[in-house]
Amino acid sequence: MLCWGNASYGQLGLGGIDEEIVVEPRQCEFFHGKQVCDVGCGHRHTAFLLEDGTVYTCGCNDLGQLGHDKSRKKPEQVVALDAQIIVAMSCGGCHTLALNDKGQVFSWGLGSDGQLGLNNFEECVRVPRQSVSCLFLFIGGQVFSWGQNRYGQLGLGLNGQSIPTPQIIQSLQGIPFAQISAGGAHSFALTLSGAVFGWGRNKFGQLGLNDSNDRLFPTLLKSLRSQRVIYISCGEDHTAALTKLRGVFTFGAGGYGQLGHNSTNHEINPRKVFELMGNVVTQISCGRQHTMAFTPSSGKMYSFGLGGNGQLGTRSTCNRKSPAPVKGPFVASNLGFFHPDHYSTSSKCSGVDMNMARLLDFYMNHSRPVVHTFSCHPQIAASLEKNLIPRLSNSPPDIEALRLYLTLPECPLFSDRNNYVTIAIPFAKSLISLKEAPLKVLGNWWSTFEPRVFQRLVELYKEVVVYLLQMHKVGIPSAEQRIFTCFLDTSLRLLEILHTVSERAGHIIQYDKFYIHELDHLIDIRNDYVTWIQRQMYPMGHDGVVTLCRYPFVFDAQAKTTLLQTDAVIQMQMAVDQAQMQNFSSMFMPAVESVNPCLILIVRRENIVGDTMEVLRKSKNVDYKKPLKVIFVGEEAVDAGGVRKEFFLLIMKELLDPKYGMFRYYEESRLIWFSNKDIDLFNLIGVICGLAIYNLTIVELHFPVALYKKLLKRKPTLDDLKELMPDVGRSLQLLLDYAEDDLEETFCLNFTITEENYGATEVLELVPNGEDINVNKSNRQDFVSAYVDYVFNTSVAPLFECFYAGFHKVCGGKVLELFQPNELQAMVIGNTNYDWTELQKSTEYKGEYWTDHPTIRLFWEVFHNLPLEKKKQFLLFLTGSDRIPILGMKSLKLVIQPTSGGEHYLPVAHTCFNLLDLPKYTTLETLREKLLQAIDHNQGFNLA
Repeated sequence: MLCWGNASYGQLGLGGIDEEIVVEPRQCEFFHGKQVCDVGCGHRHTAFLLEDGTVYTCGCNDLGQLGHDKSRKKPEQVVALDAQIIVAMSCGGCHTLALNDKGQVFSWGLGSDGQLGLNNFEECVRVPRQSVSCLFLFIGGQVFSWGQNRYGQLGLGLNGQSIPTPQIIQSLQGIPFAQISAGGAHSFALTLSGAVFGWGRNKFGQLGLNDSNDRLFPTLLKSLRSQRVIYISCGEDHTAALTKLRGVFTFGAGGYGQLGHNSTNHEINPRKVFELMGNVVTQISCGRQHTMAFTPSSGKMYSFGLGGNGQLGTRSTCNRKSPAPVKGPFVASNLGFFHPDHYSTSSKCSGVDMNMARLLDFYMNHSRPVVHTFSCHPQIAASLEKNLIPRLSNSPPDIEALRLYLTLPECPLFSDRNNYVTIAIPFAKSLISLKEAPLKVLGNWWSTFEPRVFQRLVELYKEVVVYLLQMHKVGIPSAEQRIFTCFLDTSLRLLEILHTVSERAGHIIQYDKFYIHELDHLIDIRNDYVTWIQRQMYPMGHDGVVTLCRYPFVFDAQAKTTLLQTDAVIQMQMAVDQAQMQNFSSMFMPAVESVNPCLILIVRRENIVGDTMEVLRKSKNVDYKKPLKVIFVGEEAVDAGGVRKEFFLLIMKELLDPKYGMFRYYEESRLIWFSNKDIDLFNLIGVICGLAIYNLTIVELHFPVALYKKLLKRKPTLDDLKELMPDVGRSLQLLLDYAEDDLEETFCLNFTITEENYGATEVLELVPNGEDINVNKSNRQDFVSAYVDYVFNTSVAPLFECFYAGFHKVCGGKVLELFQPNELQAMVIGNTNYDWTELQKSTEYKGEYWTDHPTIRLFWEVFHNLPLEKKKQFLLFLTGSDRIPILGMKSLKLVIQPTSGGEHYLPVAHTCFNLLDLPKYTTLETLREKLLQAIDHNQGFNLA
């Protein structure tokens, strides 16, 4: 260890030497063989921290700043700290502080301004005492200050009044700090990402804020925000900053040349020390009125400023206005607090490695004190609850403070159900209370998360919601109902924010990852929907109850279907009530026409399309909302649901017949898309599809998902084109992925599309003058987008508009908008997720039949051995459709009952009830023969 400068009080630790000034570096023999890890210099005393946690001091001891009464010329151990493991220490002008491995602070020396933090203003304390603030949790980097405050250097918004106990600087709450530095009467704090905050005296511009006004609160030094500062040091009235690129900036008082700008001018803005350019500076340090910089590549130390006491180490007592080399050579390591990953922090990038955050028990700055794990300190939960979370600001002082919102939920305490009410929910409240600007930044950061990391946060608050709903189902006292409502609303609002972020980022996680599948068992969805509707109609009557329908993204397909059914029942009842009121009025007012409370379709099988169009053309919009009843002319069946099922099956089959030419069939995908321009028929198909959903009946309609996207006002994409036209989709993807430079020559494309109409080939331009625009690397995405837009939008615009208008006459509304496109598709056409075992398990039996009845066992043996097409044909025979409703096989709820008579009778289906009359067959062969005979002749309805 080398030392130089004023030695008159023994502060260099060199023993009883004759010189009062040491003008060049000299080795301190006392520490030979010892590992010194930190040194602190006061005005006339010095403190040394050894690797084993012991502290030595030397120099002036007039005010007890050495912590012992032994010789002052050589370093002596502070024996009062012998039982402590000290991990950090620092010297003020005439006092000393030490921090142990448990986060406890000890202080001694001058205390007249409260600088010892002992809650008094004693003149001096000669033996180390523990400060009143004994345990600090540096989560996010809390900054405490105490002592003299004449110029506002404590950052507490006050000046003139000394503070004898440590106080949190509230305006810096939540920001992770790497370093704190104090000057004569000004202070600086450096964050992990290089943001610099200064406060206190500014007479000479030592805060670098382009003026000389003192600051009572921490103020961001914006001019250095982009420089990526990694270390900052304060002199008495000047400041030096070291950047990641190893540049040195200085500002403040320059009367002795301590700024290194070859002048004695003061600087009110940070100014680069140009004479150090070209050197890689790794360490800087400020004395009262001088500055030092170390460049390891050359092994040189440079100093500048006041040199009257030999403190420049240049073998002279002259002042230096520009960097001068100190006699060396020197060997030193880089600063231990470089955090290069953090300097990318911006509104678009958090600079946080969330995988590392997951590995740590909690996040903190990477400097001392030592961090203890949660398992060792259960009081951390109490600190989070009572100190950190309540102090989170809704408008943080810097974006870096927002990183706490990313890392805190990774703490295992958040996932403990016992802490939901005390930690997880209050944290969510702080988050949703953020102002628009910081919340937007947080959203930007979340959007860069890996899906699994983002999913963890979503799952956490889904679990919180389930926990709250489970509590509510068990029973909550009325006095606590309001608090429960607040908790539930807070958790759902946070999930809503996350859902919005995920959607805007192109689905960080799939929409169904937000579904809370337990809702069906935890709340009455129908009642929730009715309450929600009432709120829409009468917004003033708010009773404090949270409706889940406000947060529809948590509903899965089953819950949404329940909502749709509830909505249909309500609308049907309203339409029936309106009809009955009109009929009642018609009894007394001849001018009022009586109406049917149902929408009655009387159709002939041979003219089902024409008859249906005729009835619907005469119907008013209100009629579409009524319950649908279908009557086939000449048939006796009463429509309790089964006739309606067959009607939809037959009319869609007819409308899709090539004789109408309404749709183009794509062989490869087995899907259809709009083709002809008979607008009336497209309006009819839209109405039919709407009626099917509204009346909870699935229909055969082989459109791609793109149709359902358009019905929900979402844009089809290239993936939709791949579904409809796989060959074309693959070709367009190949175009986008082509990496060579000869794209134009290889593909030979322009902005046109070729179509065949009635045997003739037609070339159509995708954009104006498209034939003259070649597809190249720079515009290929535009070409693909235009191609997709033409197929799904431009070419079918008038046809789809009619379909859309017909569909929304019946089925528009807020509930429909809750569905995802593929869920809406499953509502219309069902799906093919066949689970025949589930079908058997969910089947019920009546009369003599039961699960192990011989005939029933024969039936399932025959059924499970049927080929897939025959099984589907059985579903069509029994339910009116060969597809599965959105809720799955179990929702079919088949019923089998015995019939009187002999084995020569066929099974009979009551389609409206999914009921099968099954004679008591005794042999496998007979049952198979009769079942196949029945399902092969399933068209037509008669009374059984």
